[in-house]
Amino acid sequence: MTKIAHLILAHNNPVQLSRLVSRLTHPDADIYIHLDGKADEGPFNFLLNTPNVYFIKSRVKVYWGAYSIVQATLNGFTQILASSKKYDYINLLSGNDYPIKSTRQIHEFFHHHPDRIFMEYLTEDSDWWKQIKTRVTEYHLTDYHFPASYYAQVLMNKVWPKRKMPENIVFIGRSQWLTITPASAQYIVDYLRDNPKIQRFFRLSWGADEIAIQTILYNSPFKNKIENNNYRYIDWSEQKASPKTLTMADADKLIASPCLFARKFDLEKAPDIFNYLDSTFS
Repeated sequence: MTKIAHLILAHNNPVQLSRLVSRLTHPDADIYIHLDGKADEGPFNFLLNTPNVYFIKSRVKVYWGAYSIVQATLNGFTQILASSKKYDYINLLSGNDYPIKSTRQIHEFFHHHPDRIFMEYLTEDSDWWKQIKTRVTEYHLTDYHFPASYYAQVLMNKVWPKRKMPENIVFIGRSQWLTITPASAQYIVDYLRDNPKIQRFFRLSWGADEIAIQTILYNSPFKNKIENNNYRYIDWSEQKASPKTLTMADADKLIASPCLFARKFDLEKAPDIFNYLDSTFS
């Protein structure tokens, strides 16, 4: 059976995280948790007593829109790759995600789709990219924390010319949540280590989590393995910066969806949907 390393980026809600871990538990699954460096480990330590659960040792303070999200993911990839275990897939989730299929169905899906990369992306000619292009053409100091960083950013964009895009790179992007093979994860880690200029370029971008890893894979020898579908159900109908919080009102759509996971959920605000999904996919 296909062996999966689930990498969860979490920052709060230890009870909800525990519930996610419980639903992902499977004889052929290990769960790695990157806890935001700003969070207190204490309330999460009980998860260390759960079999096959590991915390990412190299923690990063994560900030919205900053490269730190990419770095947290890379640190997770690195620890997973350094383990003695052989995985078929690394599956990236947030602590606000939840499966909308049983663990058996999830593992069977990846068993029947070996050696693929599942990520959602849009190309540079899409409306989405045209709307967010300034993420890479302007300077962003979101990942740099010093007094007056915002004013420095404004001055840089006023005085300096537009940022020069790295040559021979086709940009893509969209959702950061994906499922990849260990070989492609190793390629990403090695590529950013061996190309510090590219890493610096993404670090000076905004929302690099939706661009960097996707663009690297799209321009890599792994391109022909990519399927433009991350099998995540995400509802952007509210047209806000974050997707809609899913509730029982979304239950029928979740059950009918071919996706494997959905986001986002909130155990305190909408606990009934968790109970419903658990009973449906037990």
